[in-house]
Amino acid sequence: MKRSVPSSDGERSPYLPKGIDEGTALSISELTMRIKGLLEGSLPRVWVEGEISDLSRPSSGHLYLTLKDDRSQIRAVVWRTVASRLPFKIADGLSVVCCGGIEVYPPRGTYQLVIQQLQPKGIGALELAFRQLHAKLSAEGLFDPARKKPLPKFPQRIGFVTSASGAALHDFLEAARKIWPAFELLVIPVRVQGEGAAFEIAEGIRIAQKILPELDVLVVGRGGGSMEDLWCFNDERVVRALAACRIPTVSAVGHEIDVTLSDLAADARALTPTQAAHLILPDQYSIGESLRTARANLKQLMFSKIRYLMERVNSLGQRHAIQQPHTMISQRRQTLDEWDLRGRRAVWDQLRKARQSLQELARASHALSPLQVLARGYSLTCDAQSGRLIHSADDIGIGQNILSTLDQLKITSQILGIERLDQLRRGHTESQS
Repeated sequence: MKRSVPSSDGERSPYLPKGIDEGTALSISELTMRIKGLLEGSLPRVWVEGEISDLSRPSSGHLYLTLKDDRSQIRAVVWRTVASRLPFKIADGLSVVCCGGIEVYPPRGTYQLVIQQLQPKGIGALELAFRQLHAKLSAEGLFDPARKKPLPKFPQRIGFVTSASGAALHDFLEAARKIWPAFELLVIPVRVQGEGAAFEIAEGIRIAQKILPELDVLVVGRGGGSMEDLWCFNDERVVRALAACRIPTVSAVGHEIDVTLSDLAADARALTPTQAAHLILPDQYSIGESLRTARANLKQLMFSKIRYLMERVNSLGQRHAIQQPHTMISQRRQTLDEWDLRGRRAVWDQLRKARQSLQELARASHALSPLQVLARGYSLTCDAQSGRLIHSADDIGIGQNILSTLDQLKITSQILGIERLDQLRRGHTESQS
């Protein structure tokens, strides 16, 4: 078929099919608007499941993505107002079930799904959000057991961040009065459910740390409920406030089957508010029984110690030294006299040996004394003026005055002549030959 084209002068084009003129043909905009009306009118709300891809997050806060399966795909958008209310983070590859309406975008002639509700496929939105936040905070070490503080054994001032009119406070007080009534409770009232509850709980934890005198322990909790009811205790602000609290903390949220991120971040977890009282406070009956047992053990230990000491005293009383002390003193005196006698003998023996050694040394020194040499006819000669001892002929000269020391006298002489003994010996030898 030939294409119908209107003529430039406004007259009917010869190429138009019969029965059709320029007023009958639709413009692109008109056609697009008709498609828009048909699609948006017939599909105002549909449920679609698929896998997210090509996710983009512009600064406007809107989310643009593609939903696809193994054969087809469709563009989709999540406006900022809806995106801000999503409790979990969406990402490429996540399988989701979403609800929305079909919208045609005229400028491009394309259509897209405007998502009003979105949840993960096969898992609830809150459960996914819980897992995502748990993985994030766990990687930061907020749930590490090594950073948790021990609870005090005998707390006197207890803080409780909870609803002032809730059952949790009543259950805690009912149990606490029975097991250990000697404590002071300070309630920091907050909302524990609904919008704004997470902010109030986190703020209540910060306020508790400013109370003086300082609290010994801080309880944060409420009674049981659905996951939605307890969701504020999974809020990141509450979890971080608990982890940063310098006061030992106890999380008492919900029933035994309920586990929140606050339970993991607190220093201790109580399954219920009632169990929190048993966890924090000592049991007065158990303490009393322990004291009675300790008293009986101490009494038995004291009697055993006294019996042992009495037996020791009796044993010591049977000893000879106790029964006959004078005999022991006499024996010790006799022993002392023997030691004195031995000591005296040893001293005298040492003195005698020393005297003998001294006499031998005196005889030896007397034999070597120069005076003994002089007694045998020898003399010592020295210069009369300087007193220097003369050893050889080199030390004297003709006319020199000398002083000779004999055994009983000293003689002063003057040298008139000098003759060497070696010359005399040589001359005597020659005369004999």
